Amino acid sequence: MVEKSRWETMVTENPDHSRWFVERFRAKAAAGEDVSGEARLVDALVPRAARILDAGCGSGRLAPHLLAQGHTVVGVDVDPVLIEAARADHPGGTWIVGDLAELDLPAAGVPAGFDAIVAAGNVMPFLAPSTRVGVLSRLRDHLAPGGRIATGFGAGRGYLIEDFLTDVGAAGLDVESRYESWDLRPFTPESGFLVAVLTRGRSGRPR
Repeated sequence: MVEKSRWETMVTENPDHSRWFVERFRAKAAAGEDVSGEARLVDALVPRAARILDAGCGSGRLAPHLLAQGHTVVGVDVDPVLIEAARADHPGGTWIVGDLAELDLPAAGVPAGFDAIVAAGNVMPFLAPSTRVGVLSRLRDHLAPGGRIATGFGAGRGYLIEDFLTDVGAAGLDVESRYESWDLRPFTPESGFLVAVLTRGRSGRPR
């Protein structure tokens, strides 16, 4: 068995957290707040009618924008409460309960070959440290040729940016570009947030 993620540990300690999370983002969306800014970047990375994997999708907040652009969205999250909410709120997507550390969508009848994979909302720091390279490797294996991964997280979340970049290389991925925000502000040594666009490494294999 793989090590439990930080999210799973948090929910075990506070079973109400998932419901709180769902209602929090429902309220933000109802109030007209921007809850899908990351989706605009992902849309710019792909051709029309693309296949997009939302890895660690939560309650599916990125789906409305991506579906409206004509993309196919598949979301995976380890939390069944969040997936239940995604299915209820965004029926146009395909929503699957699953651990990213064991991601194997073809085994679940969903083809790999995604044009883009997005892991937003601090998904990476919520992973168990022992699974980080493995998750990145599994995401790499689900990419279509030429596909890209977009992920972002805050530097104060327990995952050093330097360590993440090392893990990216260990998983057979390259950093195509990096920014300090999802609206593409330049990354600097002082940046407290990283948005990275990743591609399969030249060899396609871990280094």
